[in-house]
Amino acid sequence: MKLRLGQYPAAIAQAAQHVNELEQHIAEVRQHIARLEGNADMVVAFETALKNDNQRKARRFEVLQVNQEYSRAIDALNRATTEKSNALAHLEHLRNEFSVAKLETRLTIAQQLTGLESRELVGL
Repeated sequence: MKLRLGQYPAAIAQAAQHVNELEQHIAEVRQHIARLEGNADMVVAFETALKNDNQRKARRFEVLQVNQEYSRAIDALNRATTEKSNALAHLEHLRNEFSVAKLETRLTIAQQLTGLESRELVGL
């Protein structure tokens, strides 16, 4: 659906707002993931049987892999990131359409002015 020239600024603002909301959601999901990872780090920190960093990293990975909430959060982050990418593409598309619409309007005005000047030259 092609918008009228005057409709583009509001549509662009709405699309930009949607991108901002998605960015906020992504930040919230990342913060939730960081809390879950922090909890996994605490679990690993108190396991005295772990002898070195490699064992601790492996155990941390294992703790996170069995955490369903962590899996859901990672999936939510992936979905939100994809949605944000699509929203950015839509925003860019609207901006480009607006630029084209402005150019088309200028061309129409220029053609009308050229037509008027031609008629004036021949005395019509």
